[in-house]
Amino acid sequence: MRNIMIVGAAVAALGFAGGAYADDGAATGAAGGAVTGAIVGGPVGAAVGGVAGAIVGTALDPPPDRVVTYVEQQPMSSSVVVEQPVVVGKAISHEVVLTPVPEDPRYAYTVVNEQRVIVDPETYTVVRVLN
Repeated sequence: MRNIMIVGAAVAALGFAGGAYADDGAATGAAGGAVTGAIVGGPVGAAVGGVAGAIVGTALDPPPDRVVTYVEQQPMSSSVVVEQPVVVGKAISHEVVLTPVPEDPRYAYTVVNEQRVIVDPETYTVVRVLN
């Protein structure tokens, strides 16, 4: 019975977090992780799942449309060739030169393998690949 109450509370939190923080990947990830953790591991699982969900939700939060539009409108600079595939959620080489997005310093961009790539400039993690 206790697990059902915890799962119910986590589901309610997920519903509120999704509506109140629609643009906040961390809140949505935390709530989703808590629900999954509660189902699998009970109260301890809910706590661990909430933390893991917040981390993943933050890491994979897509850039706002204004950032995507800005990057798409910039002239295509010379492309850097890298051997590994460019994948959302994976870091690119720190040797790649990034250009900051003036409107939003949380993002930068570059051109890799003839594709515009939006990255997190602190971690060099790819957050969006544009075609």
